Amino acid sequence: MISLPIYMDNNSTTRCDPRVVESMLPYFVEQYGNAASRNHSFGWQAEEAVENAREQIGSLIGSSPKEIILTSGATESNNLAIKGVAGMYRKKGNHIITCVTEHKAVLDPCKRLERDGFAVTTLPVDSYGLIDLNELESAITDKTILVSIMMANNEIGTLQPAAEIGQICKRKGVLFHTDAVQAAGKIPVDVEAMGIDLLSLTAHKLYGPKGTGALYVRRKDPRVRLDAMLDGGGHERGMRSGTIAVPGVVGLGTACAIARKELPVESNRLHELRNRLHEGISSRLDHVSLNGHPTRRLPGNLNLSFGFVEGEGLMMGIKDVAVSSGSACTSASLEPSYVLKALGVGDELAHSSIRFGLGRFTTQEEVDYVINDVVRAVNHLRDMSPLYEMHRAGIDLSTVQWTGH
Repeated sequence: MISLPIYMDNNSTTRCDPRVVESMLPYFVEQYGNAASRNHSFGWQAEEAVENAREQIGSLIGSSPKEIILTSGATESNNLAIKGVAGMYRKKGNHIITCVTEHKAVLDPCKRLERDGFAVTTLPVDSYGLIDLNELESAITDKTILVSIMMANNEIGTLQPAAEIGQICKRKGVLFHTDAVQAAGKIPVDVEAMGIDLLSLTAHKLYGPKGTGALYVRRKDPRVRLDAMLDGGGHERGMRSGTIAVPGVVGLGTACAIARKELPVESNRLHELRNRLHEGISSRLDHVSLNGHPTRRLPGNLNLSFGFVEGEGLMMGIKDVAVSSGSACTSASLEPSYVLKALGVGDELAHSSIRFGLGRFTTQEEVDYVINDVVRAVNHLRDMSPLYEMHRAGIDLSTVQWTGH
């Protein structure tokens, strides 16, 4: 028996794994010490738990625990990486390179730095959402201090060639930061093999608690130094002051340990479920297009555009399924997703796109229910669409002269 509503928005956030919750509980009531309190057993217990979590986080991405800086989440990690490098290396140069499809937690810090006199190059992407490595290489100048390119896109699931980007940055002597929020725990990540100097991740995208994240900061070859954004107490190697949220950090550590152990099996299972969802929908509906790369993508992400259907109408039509639309509410209007527009997707199709995010707790029965529900809703909306009727009658809509009132 299926329980409604069905959650298919795992790229937005994930349910906390019960094993994660269980590991956190003692640190609320029993072992509630401050990890910075060095003169009694409560503090020692908390510090030991935090250092164990650092080890678990580092193991997931192939780093030393000493290279893990604990934060409140990915937005803080991204800000600390980008602004921290900008502040520390300003004498070396003032040029940063990023990409048009990055999360706002990367684009907005870059915009702020532009207002502070930095030069930012924002690379375009192709129709799959991939950057051109030759364009990246030619964009690097002697003033470039940082390249920030995400590993996996949150909307379309496309995987950037992180290892190749790392090689280019190493050759050019430029630091490489990657927002790996969607990738960590979903695909293999190795900061050494990929030549990554800074990496952001967050607990709530990998079945951990909200409000806890981490930033990997390379300690050698090269040793990366950051200007702190939060001062006071000198915690986290002086890069991020503030009392450590011990329960959250323990949860992040457990989530990373589970993800590392279960990644191969979970990745295959999600890949199969995603393909089942895609084939189930596209075999029964025409004018369904995939956004993002067909193969180089996250196993649990599926972003589809439905011709002749409004995305908002479709979401209302499948109200028992939690998904994301390809439009973002702005103050005055409904704007199509900037990620889809960067791929060259037209406004109408961008407005009709839905992101399905499958996860650890998604079942095959839920996938089959969603297939039927989406097909039913799309057919219903198209039955009411004069444009779809005209299209089926063989009328080329691009040649129609529309009259305004």
